[in-house]
Amino acid sequence: MTASRNELRDRARGSLLGLAAGDALGAPAENLTPAEIRRRWGRLTEIEGGGTDDTEYAIFAASLLVRHGHGLTAADVAAAYREEIIPRVTGPMRGAGFSELGTVEALRRGLRPPLTGLVHSHGWSDGLAMRAAPYGVFCPGDPAEAARLIEQDGLVSGSGEGILGGRAVAGAVAAAMGGAAPREVVAAALSVVPADSWTARNIVRARDVLGRVPGTGEAGLVEAGLVEALHEAVVVAHYPWTDVAPEAVALALAAFLAGDGDVEASVTFGVSLGRDADTIGAIAGAVAGASRGEGGVPERWAARITPVTGKCLPVVAGRHVLDVADELAEGL
Repeated sequence: MTASRNELRDRARGSLLGLAAGDALGAPAENLTPAEIRRRWGRLTEIEGGGTDDTEYAIFAASLLVRHGHGLTAADVAAAYREEIIPRVTGPMRGAGFSELGTVEALRRGLRPPLTGLVHSHGWSDGLAMRAAPYGVFCPGDPAEAARLIEQDGLVSGSGEGILGGRAVAGAVAAAMGGAAPREVVAAALSVVPADSWTARNIVRARDVLGRVPGTGEAGLVEAGLVEALHEAVVVAHYPWTDVAPEAVALALAAFLAGDGDVEASVTFGVSLGRDADTIGAIAGAVAGASRGEGGVPERWAARITPVTGKCLPVVAGRHVLDVADELAEGL
């Protein structure tokens, strides 16, 4: 059954609102261990402050789709960086990830994609995955097209597993927008990346962990050792940075499955995993929000989401994710 325009708009709003809520909820837990998160909060359930670059870059990505639609190319994305991002970077890009910082420097040197995503050596970053939701929203029920489009974005700032992580998330959101069940959503993510990739292997490992550990709700899952089991399955413990796309994407999709697609359950479990907690929460929230719609996002969280400040990307200052979602939905 084909979704109505109103249903697609509702799912679009749910996805971007879920992304912003997950980003904001996970922000104070970024780079912390699960044990430290439990020590400080027990469970993180309430949004304390604003979001990060995850939300701002998702809004920027959505603006590219509104302007270029299915004709978006890597050259269009690079031009937008040069015209809208770089002229406003007069100091440090506060909160920006390695891949985006490297891309700005590469573009300043006159390089073009795909070299802009290759030369900075941070192509594995989850910077593309964190902003992937708009591509899935724009391609409801079509994971392959969502993955194709986000790869054009990824060629500017990433490479290899970084691009595959973005493809997986875009494919998952596209499937959720089409009404797929949670397991089908994860299958869609796997369908748009090579089976022998690090990204796919991690998603499968995380999914298999969920199959082995019985669930009794989010708190019960933590008590059952699922957090530790997931870390053992996919986390590169010896690596000092946490923005590793195959890791964050697998953990976020595991959180979505653990919550059975419920936004609050998925996001709160996702941020309890620590590591790149804001990105994990943002991805889990985006996928679950696309699945459950705007009404699936807790009202108390939605009330805390305000227009972004542009602290990382001044070009998006003052934009609200719900307005952006409506613009995307208009093009469906």
